[in-house]
Amino acid sequence: MRKNFSNNQKIQALHRKYIWADRMRVHFEQSIQKPETKITKIESMMYMSLWYGLMYVLIECWEKLELSDPKIDKLLKSKNKQFLKDYRNATFHYNKKYNDDRFEKFFSEKSIVNWIRSLTEEYSRWFLNKLQK
Repeated sequence: MRKNFSNNQKIQALHRKYIWADRMRVHFEQSIQKPETKITKIESMMYMSLWYGLMYVLIECWEKLELSDPKIDKLLKSKNKQFLKDYRNATFHYNKKYNDDRFEKFFSEKSIVNWIRSLTEEYSRWFLNKLQK
Protein backbone atom coordinates (compact mmCIF):
# COMPACT_ATOMS: atom_id res chain seq x y z
CA MET A 1 0.00 0.00 0.00
CA ARG A 2 1.34 3.45 -0.97
CA LYS A 3 1.63 6.09 1.68
CA ASN A 4 0.18 9.50 0.95
CA PHE A 5 3.09 11.79 1.78
CA SER A 6 2.42 15.39 2.65
CA ASN A 7 3.61 18.11 0.32
CA ASN A 8 6.16 19.17 2.97
CA GLN A 9 7.72 15.69 2.98
CA LYS A 10 7.92 15.77 -0.82
CA ILE A 11 9.65 19.16 -0.72
CA GLN A 12 12.10 17.90 1.91
CA ALA A 13 12.88 14.82 -0.21
CA LEU A 14 13.45 17.10 -3.20
CA HIS A 15 15.61 19.38 -1.07
CA ARG A 16 17.89 16.42 -0.31
CA LYS A 17 18.51 16.05 -4.07
CA TYR A 18 19.39 19.74 -4.22
CA ILE A 19 21.76 19.47 -1.22
CA TRP A 20 23.57 16.55 -2.84
CA ALA A 21 23.88 18.39 -6.15
CA ASP A 22 25.09 21.55 -4.48
CA ARG A 23 27.65 19.63 -2.44
CA MET A 24 29.09 18.22 -5.67
CA ARG A 25 29.24 21.81 -6.97
CA VAL A 26 31.27 22.80 -3.90
CA HIS A 27 33.64 19.87 -4.42
CA PHE A 28 33.95 20.80 -8.10
CA GLU A 29 34.80 24.41 -7.30
CA GLN A 30 37.37 23.31 -4.71
CA SER A 31 38.94 20.86 -7.15
CA ILE A 32 39.48 23.47 -9.88
CA GLN A 33 41.37 25.65 -7.39
CA LYS A 34 44.05 22.99 -6.96
CA PRO A 35 47.13 22.85 -9.19
CA GLU A 36 46.24 20.96 -12.35
CA THR A 37 47.41 17.34 -12.47
CA LYS A 38 45.94 14.20 -14.01
CA ILE A 39 44.30 13.43 -10.67
CA THR A 40 42.78 16.89 -10.19
CA LYS A 41 41.48 16.86 -13.79
CA ILE A 42 39.77 13.53 -13.15
CA GLU A 43 38.37 14.76 -9.83
CA SER A 44 37.07 18.01 -11.23
CA MET A 45 35.39 16.20 -14.14
CA MET A 46 33.88 13.68 -11.71
CA TYR A 47 32.48 16.34 -9.37
CA MET A 48 31.18 18.45 -12.23
CA SER A 49 29.49 15.43 -13.82
CA LEU A 50 27.92 14.40 -10.51
CA TRP A 51 26.71 17.96 -9.91
CA TYR A 52 25.23 18.22 -13.39
CA GLY A 53 23.69 14.75 -13.27
CA LEU A 54 22.07 15.41 -9.91
CA MET A 55 20.77 18.74 -11.19
CA TYR A 56 18.92 16.88 -13.92
CA VAL A 57 17.45 14.50 -11.34
CA LEU A 58 16.28 17.59 -9.47
CA ILE A 59 14.62 18.89 -12.65
CA GLU A 60 12.84 15.55 -13.17
CA CYS A 61 11.55 15.56 -9.59
CA TRP A 62 10.53 19.24 -9.83
CA GLU A 63 8.45 18.46 -12.90
CA LYS A 64 6.99 15.26 -11.45
CA LEU A 65 5.84 17.20 -8.38
CA GLU A 66 4.41 19.86 -10.71
CA LEU A 67 6.16 22.65 -8.84
CA SER A 68 6.39 26.09 -10.30
CA ASP A 69 8.46 29.23 -9.92
CA PRO A 70 8.67 31.95 -12.59
CA LYS A 71 12.48 32.16 -12.60
CA ILE A 72 13.07 28.39 -12.49
CA ASP A 73 10.34 27.73 -15.06
CA LYS A 74 11.93 30.23 -17.44
CA LEU A 75 15.33 28.54 -17.09
CA LEU A 76 13.74 25.12 -17.69
CA LYS A 77 12.39 26.29 -21.05
CA SER A 78 15.96 26.56 -22.34
CA LYS A 79 17.36 24.12 -24.90
CA ASN A 80 20.07 23.53 -22.29
CA LYS A 81 17.68 21.32 -20.36
CA GLN A 82 17.90 18.68 -23.11
CA PHE A 83 21.70 19.05 -23.25
CA LEU A 84 21.79 18.47 -19.49
CA LYS A 85 19.56 15.39 -19.79
CA ASP A 86 21.83 13.96 -22.46
CA TYR A 87 24.90 14.75 -20.35
CA ARG A 88 23.34 13.02 -17.35
CA ASN A 89 22.59 9.97 -19.47
CA ALA A 90 26.11 9.93 -20.87
CA THR A 91 27.48 10.20 -17.33
CA PHE A 92 25.40 7.47 -15.73
CA HIS A 93 24.72 5.06 -18.60
CA TYR A 94 27.42 2.90 -20.13
CA ASN A 95 28.69 3.71 -23.60
CA LYS A 96 31.38 1.70 -25.38
CA LYS A 97 33.00 4.92 -26.62
CA TYR A 98 35.18 6.79 -24.14
CA ASN A 99 34.36 10.19 -25.68
CA ASP A 100 30.59 10.01 -25.83
CA ASP A 101 29.13 12.34 -28.47
CA ARG A 102 26.71 13.69 -25.86
CA PHE A 103 29.68 15.06 -23.90
CA GLU A 104 30.99 16.77 -27.02
CA LYS A 105 27.61 18.36 -27.79
CA PHE A 106 27.25 19.47 -24.20
CA PHE A 107 30.65 21.15 -24.04
CA SER A 108 30.15 22.85 -27.40
CA GLU A 109 27.12 24.73 -26.02
CA LYS A 110 28.62 27.98 -24.70
CA SER A 111 25.63 29.06 -22.61
CA ILE A 112 25.43 25.89 -20.51
CA VAL A 113 27.83 26.91 -17.72
CA ASN A 114 26.03 30.16 -16.91
CA TRP A 115 22.66 28.43 -17.30
CA ILE A 116 23.40 25.63 -14.84
CA ARG A 117 24.90 28.07 -12.33
CA SER A 118 21.79 30.24 -12.60
CA LEU A 119 19.55 27.21 -12.21
CA THR A 120 21.49 26.10 -9.12
CA GLU A 121 21.17 29.60 -7.61
CA GLU A 122 17.45 29.78 -8.35
CA TYR A 123 16.81 26.41 -6.73
CA SER A 124 18.79 27.62 -3.71
CA ARG A 125 16.64 30.75 -3.50
CA TRP A 126 13.44 28.74 -3.90
CA PHE A 127 14.33 26.21 -1.19
CA LEU A 128 15.47 28.90 1.25
CA ASN A 129 12.21 30.70 0.72
CA LYS A 130 10.02 27.59 0.87
CA LEU A 131 11.66 25.97 3.88
CA GLN A 132 11.76 29.15 5.97
CA LYS A 133 7.96 29.35 5.94
